[in-house]
Amino acid sequence: MRRRAKTLYYPAKRRQTSASPRATAPTGWSLNRVGVVMVIMVLAVAAGLIVGMKAGIIGGGPLNLSAGDPSASPAPAPAQSKAPPPSAAPPTTATGASVPDDFIDIRRVKTVRPPKAGPDASTGSFVSRCGINENDHNNTDDFQLAPRVDGGARHLQDYVGNLSTNASSTDESLAAAGTTCRRDDRSTYYWPVLRVPDATGAGGDRSRENVGQVLRPTSVLIQFRGNPRGEVVAMPRFLRMTTGNPKAATQDGADAKAAWSCTGFTNRVTAEYPLCPRGGQVVRTLDFPSCWDGENTDSADHRTHVVFPAADGACPADTKAIPQLRMRLTYKVPRGPSFLVDTAPEQLHNPITDHASFENVMPTRLMDSVVSCINRGRDC
Repeated sequence: MRRRAKTLYYPAKRRQTSASPRATAPTGWSLNRVGVVMVIMVLAVAAGLIVGMKAGIIGGGPLNLSAGDPSASPAPAPAQSKAPPPSAAPPTTATGASVPDDFIDIRRVKTVRPPKAGPDASTGSFVSRCGINENDHNNTDDFQLAPRVDGGARHLQDYVGNLSTNASSTDESLAAAGTTCRRDDRSTYYWPVLRVPDATGAGGDRSRENVGQVLRPTSVLIQFRGNPRGEVVAMPRFLRMTTGNPKAATQDGADAKAAWSCTGFTNRVTAEYPLCPRGGQVVRTLDFPSCWDGENTDSADHRTHVVFPAADGACPADTKAIPQLRMRLTYKVPRGPSFLVDTAPEQLHNPITDHASFENVMPTRLMDSVVSCINRGRDC
């Protein structure tokens, strides 16, 4: 019998000719290393794309690294490379028209807080309901600041209350006239009108003249309020008062008391015209002085006989606190910088000139009711 030859075993040769687990399958470490490398490569590519998009594809400029710096410019909108410097261009309306310097978005105005009432405060109030001048009582007179001068105000006035008020009004003529107010309040309350100017008004070269559509208020609040430091005494009949200064623009703001706002933002008050959010109405708040000298119903400058209290509400030692008159007027206006207050020509419709006037012609019994409501903390 012939014997079969023995097969010799050559390990190196067999690794070349036949598969073996060691030659074809990588170890676990090798597999993990390949995966880690691939992940790193993917992340690197993705990071490069993101940086590229920020740097050039979307923004068209370098990446802004100062976004968290409070001293840097505000963060730009996503579609812009960077915000323009504040002085580069004036703010514009939705139609592209520039916004005059004396208009401001009410949301940029800081909030204000009234003085905190003390333990002896008179916290009540009284509202005299006098309408919104539905009878169109208007003229260009001011019997207090320019008595017996027809057109002495040099701008158009809105009136509520006394029906006879004009340049020739006197205490006696006012007391004999009718009124739009309830409870026979024959006092006169008046202020300069607001207008929607023509094409040469708010959006362009501002006209010195008072031209355009007169706006009637949507509401007029005539409110008498208390004093945060103590009780009030009755106003004398025929007391005359003015708040604000119709000449403030040319008198460095002297005696200016303009307080503009918007509905929903009445805790934000500005001396500029407010730009209100959609649906908001313009608000004018006209607060009168309330510290009376105890003797006079008028004075040569129409101010020193009744002065404003200190910031905490305290009246000067030689005066008496009387009910503080507040007039609050609201208006529907077109969107944007679309309205102006009437002024004398040289005041150029500056909002700081906003002002109002009043003469008390309430019956004595009605004034006593006002004081009682205020000092007892009632809202009447």
